[in-house]
Amino acid sequence: MNTSETKVVLEAALLTAGEAMSMADLRRLFDDALDADTVRVLLDELASEWADKGLALTPTASGWRFQTRPSMRTHLARLNPERPPRYSRAVMETLAIIAYRQPVTRGDIEDIRGVTVSTPVIKSLEERGWIDVVGHREAPGRPALYATTKTFLDDLGLTSLSELPPLPQPGEPEGIAPPLQEVIDFAQTPSTPSPEHVAQ
Repeated sequence: MNTSETKVVLEAALLTAGEAMSMADLRRLFDDALDADTVRVLLDELASEWADKGLALTPTASGWRFQTRPSMRTHLARLNPERPPRYSRAVMETLAIIAYRQPVTRGDIEDIRGVTVSTPVIKSLEERGWIDVVGHREAPGRPALYATTKTFLDDLGLTSLSELPPLPQPGEPEGIAPPLQEVIDFAQTPSTPSPEHVAQ
């Protein structure tokens, strides 16, 4: 199989995949005959070939996927004029604290917010697949430590936490939530699944 044929296979697989494809999945298309570096070079070439189209081949935390370009957002939104759901302040502050300060306990979140974190807020973020328990702190009661997941990064179109927007006022919930809400709003385009509304 020559380079052109290989890229056609990669393109077909990525366009029909329902989610980002990992490097292992992409190599499996060729029975592992291609190493990761070769596949990465072909993906970069494929991404360049799509540079002038409405879709972009983009790396995420879980792998590679095609998604619509930001410039298409306004046009595609006309097909689905519903505004994406806004998250409650409690949810956004909780998620932002976990994203920027992870791993953190529920007590850490409450110390920063200054109010109790309700169980439904944590549960809803876990059900969405955006946070998970990654361990327990060696302290009385061994409280759970929460961190964000690859699903969180994928849904926001990020490859790593370093791509989160900088905080205007670190340490203050009012400064933490807005930048993350902007990223979530921007990510909720027709190219990605819209998160379910999370109530307080």
